[in-house]
Amino acid sequence: MKAKDLFKEAFEFKETRGIILSDSRSAIASAMTSLKQNREKLEKYIREHPKFLYSLQPVQANDGPTVARLMAEAAERANVGPMAAVAGVLADLAVGDMLLKGAHVAVVENGGEAFAVSDGPIDIALLAGNHPLSRKIGFRLENFPIGVATSSGVFSHALSFGDAEAVTVFAKNAGLADAAATAVGNLVKGNDPRKAVKRGINKALSIKDVNGVFILYRGIVGIAGEAPNVIKIVEEGEQAQFQG
Repeated sequence: MKAKDLFKEAFEFKETRGIILSDSRSAIASAMTSLKQNREKLEKYIREHPKFLYSLQPVQANDGPTVARLMAEAAERANVGPMAAVAGVLADLAVGDMLLKGAHVAVVENGGEAFAVSDGPIDIALLAGNHPLSRKIGFRLENFPIGVATSSGVFSHALSFGDAEAVTVFAKNAGLADAAATAVGNLVKGNDPRKAVKRGINKALSIKDVNGVFILYRGIVGIAGEAPNVIKIVEEGEQAQFQG
C-alpha cells in the first residue's frame, strides 16, 4: 500500500511530533484527540508522581491513567524506566481509538515509534542520521498489528547508554517496542562489534512479545527473530518514513 492512497496528517504537540496515516479522515481526527488527551493525563500524573519521569528503572503505576499503566508494564518487561515507552504507548492508544472509528488502516508514528494496523503491506524506511543505510533501506510490514521503534546512541536525542547507530525492534505493540529498543540499545557498545550485536540480539529476543530486531553497529548488521523483510528504498516519498 502506498502512502498516496491514504489520508496523511502531521501533528505536533509540544515535544510530540509525528505522522498519522489512515483510510479514514474521522479516524485521524480521533487519533489527534487521543494523543492530546493521553499526553495531558500523563503530564498530570507526572506532576503528582515525579519519580515516574526520572526513574531509569521500572516504576509501578497501578493508580495511574491507562497511558501510565501501559508505560509501566512495557518498561517492566524491558527493565527500563517508564519514560522509555512514552512515545510508543501514545501511538498504541491513538491507533486503538482509530480502530474504534472503523479504520482499516491505522498507523501512528510518534517521534520515530510507530504502531500499525493495516489490511495491506506498508513499507517504512530506516532513518538513522547520516548512516550510509539511512533512507536507503527499510522494512515491509505485513503482519499486523505491529509496533516498531528505533533507538540510537549516535543519532538520537533520546537517552541511550549504548553506541549503536540504530536498534530497531518489532513487537506486539509500540510501547513494548519502544522500551525494548532502549534496553537493547543500552547493551550495544564496546570494541567488539560482533559480540555487541549478538548481546543486543539476545536481549531483544529474551523479552516476551518482542518478535524481531535489527541492529547497526560499526559496520555490522544484525537481524534476528521474526523481523519484517528488509527492502531497498527506491525513491524517497514512496514509503512512510519513520524517524528513529
